Amino acid sequence: MSFPKEFIWGAATSAYQIEGAAYEDGKGLSIWDVFCKEPGRVFKGHSGDIACDHYHKMKEDIKMMAEMGIKAYRFSICWPRVIPNGIGTVNEKGLQFYLDLVDELIKYDITPFATLFHWDYPYELQKKGGWLNPESPNWFEYYVRVVADRFGDKLKYYITLNEPQCFIGVSVVETLHAPGIPYSQKDALQMAHNVLLAHGRAVKVLRERVPGCKIGYAPTGNSFYPFTSEEADIEAARYATFHTTPDNWAFSIAWWSDPIMLGSYPAEAVEKFGDMMPSIAKDDMDLISQPLDFYGQNIYQSEPVSAEAGSGLNQKVELMGHPKTAIGWAVTPQSLYWVPKFLYERYKVPIMITENGMSCHDTVSLDGQVHDPNRIDFLNRYLFELKKAINDGVDIKGYFQWSLMDNFEWANGYNDRFGLVYVNYKNQKRILKDSALWYSEVIKCNGSNL
Repeated sequence: MSFPKEFIWGAATSAYQIEGAAYEDGKGLSIWDVFCKEPGRVFKGHSGDIACDHYHKMKEDIKMMAEMGIKAYRFSICWPRVIPNGIGTVNEKGLQFYLDLVDELIKYDITPFATLFHWDYPYELQKKGGWLNPESPNWFEYYVRVVADRFGDKLKYYITLNEPQCFIGVSVVETLHAPGIPYSQKDALQMAHNVLLAHGRAVKVLRERVPGCKIGYAPTGNSFYPFTSEEADIEAARYATFHTTPDNWAFSIAWWSDPIMLGSYPAEAVEKFGDMMPSIAKDDMDLISQPLDFYGQNIYQSEPVSAEAGSGLNQKVELMGHPKTAIGWAVTPQSLYWVPKFLYERYKVPIMITENGMSCHDTVSLDGQVHDPNRIDFLNRYLFELKKAINDGVDIKGYFQWSLMDNFEWANGYNDRFGLVYVNYKNQKRILKDSALWYSEVIKCNGSNL
């Protein structure tokens, strides 16, 4: 049995991870440009200064995508490339790059999905306090308005934010990502609220200026699956997936998605936070919770839980010797069945898998090709579970493989390879891995071969 007829098969990237050209054509600094220059922050001092040089190789990369049969491309727009200072003067050359990119995608009948923010926050706005500044939602609204007005009806699919769990949780709670500045819990919670307000303002602008556009959101978060098919374990996994406490709020699905999808923060956590809660104005939740056309989720792994193992988050089951990817993440295909199922039950909006994939120890073999049977096996298992979820009534509209090509993996630099396409960073040569050819066949037969 194949996937639904209109199912969207795509691949995803983000600007800082592939574009390079960090100081060309009037681009402003992002917090990642600065962070990567700080000693000890990124693996072996790597940076996205050149990355995959996609800024200069964009047309050939899109031609390669077309040859692979990719139907949709999720890319991100670099805010400081378009508006160097974050607000104010627009950089026409930077904006033109994205206009050309969208035109090239349309030329090959590849549907563009634009992510408006994928972590490369303008450094000039960070100096003004970044997401903690109460004006930050207005800054984001200004940027989104520029994008919406310039693209018009060429660009119909928008994703407002990518993984706030990371650009707040990993960045200012754990300080492992840019800007890497520690904040108090109260300030971090206020930043989170400002991020959600920025999302709401972006949705409002897009509805006003791009009639008929489709808008989504791409969080991630800690997630869980039942250790057995027993109803008690299923309930334990559902509870654990949305359970939010002051200790896990930054990586919680519910903390970041309930306000957008349900119009309120999780009550169990609000009560415990008390005076630490952000200042919430009268109309804030209405602004944050405007209807979306689809709900995206980036899913790589989940943890098994059992009702017999305890209560709350103590229900986790330890799996000794469990298989892991090259980056050390657990291989849990069940994630693509249970997490979309739980999300759809709770939020009742069509689901998109906006990221899913695997880091492997890829190498160019003696025959000049890249053989990655472990990635093929990984994707086959995960997509099989996704198909099962669809067959069981979960409304899943599309799947974006992470990533189109090997790239700069944030604090891990170039140490990890997630791509369907191998990138030689010395000469920028691209090689389609076996998994790219396999994925092409999956797309061609709409998943009937899984």
